[in-house]
Amino acid sequence: MSNPGRIPGVTPSPQDNARARMTLARKWSYRLLGAVAIPLGREDLDQELSIRLDALCSMLHEEPFVTAPIEVAGADLATLGHLGKFGLRCTSEVLGKGLLALPEFQPVQRYAERIALAMGALGAGFTAANAESVLAQQESMQRSLLKAVRDANWNLRESEARFNEVVTASTNGVLIVDLDGRLRQVNGAIGQILGLTSDELTGTPLLDLIEPAFTEMLREAMTELAGGVVDRVRQSQRLLRKDGESARVTLTASLLRGADNKPMHFVVVVEDGTELALLQSELKRQALHDVLTGLPNRQFFTTQLEIALRRADPAHGITVLHLDLDAFGMVCNSFGGRVAERLLQHVAQRLRVLMAGEKAMIARFDGDELALLVENNANTPSIGTIMKSINDDLNEPTYVDGHGLAVSVSAGVVHRPSSDMEPVDLLRAADTALRRAKVRRRGQWEVFHTGQDAEERRDHAMAVTMPGAWENGEITVRYRPIVRLADGVVTGVEAGLRWDRPESGVLEHDRVAGLAEQTGLMLPLGEWLFRVAAGQSVWWRQRGQFDRLLAVRLTAHQSSDADLVSRMVGVLEETSLPVEGLAIGMPAGVLSLTDAADNLATLAGMGVHIVLDDFGLGPLDPAVVADLPVKSVRVARDLVERRSPYVAALLPLVRQAGVTVVVDGIGGAEQAQWWRDAGADFATGDHFGAAREPGEFLEGLELR
Repeated sequence: MSNPGRIPGVTPSPQDNARARMTLARKWSYRLLGAVAIPLGREDLDQELSIRLDALCSMLHEEPFVTAPIEVAGADLATLGHLGKFGLRCTSEVLGKGLLALPEFQPVQRYAERIALAMGALGAGFTAANAESVLAQQESMQRSLLKAVRDANWNLRESEARFNEVVTASTNGVLIVDLDGRLRQVNGAIGQILGLTSDELTGTPLLDLIEPAFTEMLREAMTELAGGVVDRVRQSQRLLRKDGESARVTLTASLLRGADNKPMHFVVVVEDGTELALLQSELKRQALHDVLTGLPNRQFFTTQLEIALRRADPAHGITVLHLDLDAFGMVCNSFGGRVAERLLQHVAQRLRVLMAGEKAMIARFDGDELALLVENNANTPSIGTIMKSINDDLNEPTYVDGHGLAVSVSAGVVHRPSSDMEPVDLLRAADTALRRAKVRRRGQWEVFHTGQDAEERRDHAMAVTMPGAWENGEITVRYRPIVRLADGVVTGVEAGLRWDRPESGVLEHDRVAGLAEQTGLMLPLGEWLFRVAAGQSVWWRQRGQFDRLLAVRLTAHQSSDADLVSRMVGVLEETSLPVEGLAIGMPAGVLSLTDAADNLATLAGMGVHIVLDDFGLGPLDPAVVADLPVKSVRVARDLVERRSPYVAALLPLVRQAGVTVVVDGIGGAEQAQWWRDAGADFATGDHFGAAREPGEFLEGLELR
C-alpha cells in the first residue's frame, strides 16, 4: 500500500504530482479504449481524462471533504461515450488502485477512506446518469418503433431496418412482447444476459423468464400498463439464466400503440445490473473497511457495536477493548512507513487468529489504534486472560524487511456496559480508560469505572472554564511563609495560585496547577504568577518590609518549556527582582527530559536557587543530587505524612551533599518536631501560616 519510491517525510513537488497524475490518466485512457467505444482519439482522450483526474484530485484534497461534487463528476463521465458497465468497471479498477499510489496521497492511511468514498460517489453519479440515458433511449426507441410499425404497411424492409438501427446495437436487452405476453422479437443483448439465443427466446412467455417469486409483481404491472392505468413500468427484477443462476436487472416496459391508438405490443428494455451491483457492493465494503489491514473501520465498528449492545446476553453482556500499540511511533521514525504498515498488518492478522474462537470483531480506528468487540458467553476468557494472550503472542518477534520487531498493547476496557448506552459514549469511555492505562508502564490495561469518569468529566469542565475564571479575577496569587525548623524564623515566601469558585468553594495551588496543566493554560498562567509575585516581592523590598527569598514552584510542562528561561529573564528585567532572591522548584521526575535538564542548568548558572520538588529519597537519590546544581530538595508530600524512619535515615546523606531539605504540608507541632529531629531544614504548611493575600501576609511574622 505504501509507495516504495517515496522518501519518508519528503513532500512531493508539484512537478512530481503532475507527472504521476499524467501517467495515471494515460493508463486510464489506454484501458478505456480497449474496453468500450469512445468517439475520441488516443491523444484527445488522454487530455480529456487528465482534466477530469485533476478535478477529482482537487476534490479529494478539499476541506471539508464532501462527495456531492464527485457524484456530479461521475454523472459527467457517463456523457463521454458508450462506457456502460464495462467502462465503469475499468474506471473503478484503474482509479481505485492508482489514486492510492499517487505521491500526493501519501501516507495512504490518511487518504484511503476518502478515496474509497470517492469511488463510491463516482459510481453512484455514473449509475444515476446512465439510468437517465436508458430512459431517454427507451423513449427514443418507442418513437422509432411506433414510426416503424406505422410504416410497415408501406415498406416492411424499411421497418425492420429502423428496428435494427435502434435496437440491435443497444447494450441493453430489448424485447417486443405481444399482448398475450410472448416474445416476438429480441435483440442480441438480452441473449447475452440470459445465455440464450434469439431463436430460443422468440415465442417464450415473458413471465417464464422471471424468477417465480417475482412473477406476480410483473404480471400485475403489465396488466395496469395494458389497461392504461400507467404509461410506463420500471421494476428491479430477477431473470432466470440458462445456467440456473439469477440475473439482477432493471426492467422497463412501455405499451406500443398503432395508428388507431389501439395497443399492439409491449416494448421491454432490460438493463443488466449484476456486475454494477457487485461493483457497488465492493465500493461500499471498501468505504467501511480499512484499506491497509482489511479490518472494519470506526464507522462500521460503531454500527455493529450498537447492534451488539441490543442483542447482548443479559447474563454476560459485551466487552469493548480500545487497543493502542506501544512504541509504534518509534518503529515509524526508525524504519519508515513501509515497515510500520507491514507490522500493523501482522498485528491485525495475529488478533484475528487469537480471537478466532470467540464471537468477536476487530477494527482499526486510526494510526496504531485498534478496537475489539467481544460478545461474551459463559466460556469467554477474562479480560486479563485475553490481554495476556495478546501481549504474549505479540512479544514474539516477527521479521519485517530483516528487522526482528515485537510490540506490546495497552488497552482501555469497558466491561458489560448497559444495553441502553450509546455507542459514542461507550467508545469515549474506552478511550478514557486507555489514557489511564498508558499513564502507567506499557502493556497495561484499565477497566472503565463510572465514578472515575464522572470525576474526570468534572475536572475537565473546570479545566476548560479556567481561562474565563482567570479573566474574571477568580484566580489570585497567595503567599505563605517558609520557616526554618531550627528556630521558627521566616526565611522566605512561597507564591501560589488560588481559585475562589463561587459555586463550589476554594481550590488551592496544587489543584489549580494540575487543572491548568491539562489544557496547556499553565504556561501563560505560570508566567503571570511569577510576574505578580516578583512585583510584590520588589514592592516589599523597596519599603523595607520583607527582603527574603521568593519561591515559585513549576509544573512538569513549565519545567520542560523551551521558552522558560527567556520568560523568567523577561520578568526579572521587568520587575528588577534580584536573581539571588529567587528560588524555583522543579519536579524531580522531569529531569530525564533534555529541555528540563537544560533549563535547570541554565537557571542555576544565572544564580537562581534551584529546588527539586517531589523528591523521593530513594537509596540512589542522594548521589543523584550531588551531581546536580541544586541547593534544596522538597520531600514528596506522601513521605512527609508517613514520617518513615527509613526516610529519616537518608536525610543526613542528602545534607552531606550540601543540599538543604524542605518539607511541605506540616499541619501540627508534633509533625514539625519529628521532621526537625530527622534533620529537615525548612518547612511550609498550615502550622506555620496558611496562604494569604499580600496585605495579610506580613501580619504576625517572626522575621528576626
